[in-house]
Amino acid sequence: MSNILKTTPLNAADFARYGDVIELQETPTKLINQGMCGRHHDLAKLDFADGRAGISLFDAKPRHLPHTVDMVERHPEGSQAFIPVTPVPFLVVVADDEGGTPINPRAFVTKPGQSINLHRGVWHGVLAPIEAPGTFAVVDRIGDGANLEEHWFDAPYVVESIT
Repeated sequence: MSNILKTTPLNAADFARYGDVIELQETPTKLINQGMCGRHHDLAKLDFADGRAGISLFDAKPRHLPHTVDMVERHPEGSQAFIPVTPVPFLVVVADDEGGTPINPRAFVTKPGQSINLHRGVWHGVLAPIEAPGTFAVVDRIGDGANLEEHWFDAPYVVESIT
């Protein structure tokens, strides 16, 4: 038997305990390049136990709703930012932690222009562009040692709809 998850639009207030929503602000922090470029400064907190920040490109196949979430993962040694290069919405599944076990999963859907940065150690679903393939720049920890924990649910969750 499956548990049902409904999605909500991604917004900074609801997502704050899991990470940062990276998007343009109403006004840039400052103007640069002879006033022709607005800089929206320091929008995500990168956090690494050791190692260094690296930028990778991910080429993700599309997912479709309903979408089964049978596993979540987390990265205890570093934050992880997902920045779409292609204009495709993506599903963001996150969960709270209770004693090393994910609980209370939530599902968000991004809108164009939104990216996310997951805090270090936050349980999250796999990269899931919706309905079309997506290319993503990913900023995360590059270093020695294990930085991946997975949890497989006894009863999977099914993300049914976009609200």
